[in-house]
Amino acid sequence: MKNPPENNIDLSYERHGTGTPLVLIHGFPLDLSIWDSIVPLLESDFDLIIPDLRGFGESSTVDTPYTMLDFANDIAGLLDFLGVEKAFLAGHSMGGYVALAFAREYPDRVNGLALVSSQAADDAPERKAGRYKTAKDVLEKGVDVVAESMTPKLSANEKVQEFANLLMKAQSKAGVIGALKAMAEREDFTSILPEFNFPVLLIHGDADALIPIDRAKEIKSVLPAAQLIKLKKAGHMPMMEFPKETAEALKKLK
Repeated sequence: MKNPPENNIDLSYERHGTGTPLVLIHGFPLDLSIWDSIVPLLESDFDLIIPDLRGFGESSTVDTPYTMLDFANDIAGLLDFLGVEKAFLAGHSMGGYVALAFAREYPDRVNGLALVSSQAADDAPERKAGRYKTAKDVLEKGVDVVAESMTPKLSANEKVQEFANLLMKAQSKAGVIGALKAMAEREDFTSILPEFNFPVLLIHGDADALIPIDRAKEIKSVLPAAQLIKLKKAGHMPMMEFPKETAEALKKLK
């Protein structure tokens, strides 16, 4: 389904289950299908709202630069359209950056926050420069350059690698470039963590080769009340590698 355009963005989304709303926000450069394996495991506990972020899946995008806050505002617009005032949010990787931006801008609309294979820190200068270089490569050579470089870092599971590789190659150049630049320019959210007055859950694989589990431990050190759930042998895609364990972890939001 799609909601009417908000901020000139037409978001595609799926909705499953009953209960308290839980927004599942995918990472880069993927789409809502990464959550497919855990939907049946969560739909009896939550009203699952699963969007394609702008530029990914079947959602539209714009050519002008945008930010993590713009992604967050898209989510707020979708919730308004659905008549949902307050929800839990679970963001995977870049989706975690979006969830953090949402939580900062709309704290009264957040019941709880889960960061899955994500982090609160911004990019180091060399990482930021690398994202802009990758954006230039995508413009010149296409999204395959991102798919080929990221695939082995996402998971050691060959089936997950195959699925993710095809999924990444299916994304639009404009969406991938826009997200790369938005991630490069994102701010450090670490300082706002102590302001959160809702539960924070950290779900991270101890074999994550893209965002090491140390990033989750850093959040835990700043926010001692946060619950850190370590998934043994999980890489960057725990919802696909270990769907049962990831779903059980997300249920702790309730």
